[in-house]
Amino acid sequence: MKLNPDSLRLYVVTDRSHTDRQTFLSQVESALAGGATCLQLREKKLSEAEFTEEAVQIKAICERYQVPLIINDSLTVAFNSRADGIHVGIEDCPVDKIRRLAGDDFIIGATAKTIEQAKKAEADGANYLGVGAVFPSPTKTNAIRITTEDLKAICASVSIPAIAIGGITHDNVSLLRESGICGIAVVSAVFSAKDIRKAARKLKEETLLL
Repeated sequence: MKLNPDSLRLYVVTDRSHTDRQTFLSQVESALAGGATCLQLREKKLSEAEFTEEAVQIKAICERYQVPLIINDSLTVAFNSRADGIHVGIEDCPVDKIRRLAGDDFIIGATAKTIEQAKKAEADGANYLGVGAVFPSPTKTNAIRITTEDLKAICASVSIPAIAIGGITHDNVSLLRESGICGIAVVSAVFSAKDIRKAARKLKEETLLL
């Protein structure tokens, strides 16, 4: 799947810690029904086999909504589940290595917190950047913060699209307008909501003003 920047407008990252009201799969479907344009499946506690099995199920849901599925960190899971791409952090598998293994049509997202990291990710073959944390994050309390000025500078330094991540909610997303991002990545703002579909829909509306 070729990456369309519009598919990064509302990029949701899964979090199974809020499955008391819905099953995990139904939460994912609610987010997509609400307007999520890209889904990153993030699992830190499952075995590789369990992660792959889950990814295959999520891939089927994403295909119904014509939304790309991105796997967090694991290239093996991404390949075996036929996901559309992978997102890697600064200390994960190098982008240039993934590009050599995966080919041109595989989507690669990379985390960047500095202009230097952003430029390197682009040169190595990344399709998009995840930049942040722009606000305090409830899911990554130790995440390094960046300022809105840093965000603007990073976006301006590369030609590939960038999304902001970290503590973004319906209440603060307007602060990211005119920063150069093409979308936002959210976790708790969608998956901790009582009404996941409604939360996704409201955030999607906000992204149209970025």
